[in-house]
Amino acid sequence: MEIKRDYYLQELIDRMDNGLIKIITGIRRCGKSYLLNKIFKNYLIEQGIDKEHIIQLSLDENKNKKYLDPDVLDEYIRSLIKDNNKYFILLDEIQEVKDFESVLIGFMHIDNVEIYVTGSNSKFLSSDIVTEFRGRGDEIRVYPLSFSEFYSVYDGSEEKALSEYYTYGGLPLTVLAKTDNSKINYLRTQKDNVYINDIVDRNKVQNKEELEMLVQIIASDIGCLTNPLKLSNNFKERDKASSMTDKTIYNYLGYLQDAFMIEKARRFDVRGKRFIETPQKYYFTDMGIRNSFLDFRQSEEISHIMENVIYIELKKRGYNVDVGSVEIREGDAKKQLEIDFVANKGNNKIYIQSALEMKTSEKVQQEQKSLLNVNDFFKKIIIVGDNIKRSRYDNGIILMSIYDFLLDSNSLEY
Repeated sequence: MEIKRDYYLQELIDRMDNGLIKIITGIRRCGKSYLLNKIFKNYLIEQGIDKEHIIQLSLDENKNKKYLDPDVLDEYIRSLIKDNNKYFILLDEIQEVKDFESVLIGFMHIDNVEIYVTGSNSKFLSSDIVTEFRGRGDEIRVYPLSFSEFYSVYDGSEEKALSEYYTYGGLPLTVLAKTDNSKINYLRTQKDNVYINDIVDRNKVQNKEELEMLVQIIASDIGCLTNPLKLSNNFKERDKASSMTDKTIYNYLGYLQDAFMIEKARRFDVRGKRFIETPQKYYFTDMGIRNSFLDFRQSEEISHIMENVIYIELKKRGYNVDVGSVEIREGDAKKQLEIDFVANKGNNKIYIQSALEMKTSEKVQQEQKSLLNVNDFFKKIIIVGDNIKRSRYDNGIILMSIYDFLLDSNSLEY
């Protein structure tokens, strides 16, 4: 069974001939290799590209170990370029190669090549790509399956599908597993043998247990404002002998972000037009990974899980996403109201509230209050957990179901 990743395929197609190194990033096991080596390669062949003009290497395979030497890799690739027709160089897990940046930049001096690479670690963070590739890298960030991709291969109702997605997430091999036990076992194995060990080995983390505990705390509090000092105090409340200082936690949070396991959402003062540096929120790239750290004990916290899924869906669609803060005055007191998400793409801005349900007038007023105090005319949306018909309040705020939001890629456009 093939799960189509049409959005990402189009991203790769759109970047052809842009003169840059196309860099596919994302958490391990999210489908980067399959996207490059199967989906994109098949597209090239369907477009009439000769197989001899597609140079493909998976650099994490033992049989290709010799190509981890940058000089050997450079010589091998160049030896396969034998005419002036266009060649496509597809290199999977390029970070395994020492000094890979220089090798790739060297390939750019060959006029008839297009370069596509994948990577899974901190050398492929968005903030580093410009530096590492001297302005010659173009990132395509890949996430685990979106709910619409997941639902395209799911046999059942939208409601059952979303419940399973909330529990097991969207790692492709999780989705393709047949039973609950096989999904759980796969996720536990990835948690222990891939994600945590990868972070420990790469960053020489001394205390693996405290790193895991940090992930568990964040997993329990998705959607909650926090910072390293607050998290450090949390550790000391549990164990007065804890060595987890706020500086250590700050570093660990960076490692988790480097591994694409979590993402940080900064707070933005909507009226003051400035960022508030602390506290922030952290969201997981995949709910199955999140739930595996909690041994699937808190998968019923639907409101927080729904908020996390909305955040990641917005990121998948290319939005920059912040947590909105709106200051109002009630009597003589100032009060901070929160907008779950301020989503920006180019000149477009959308304010979004996540509400599992709104069955009372008091709840409606509560969810609308921060949106009505923004004082601008950008689109304002409340996404609810019920499978309801899209509607609009008299004040212009749009009410939309989580199903319409997730299954319609254009749901925010009209």
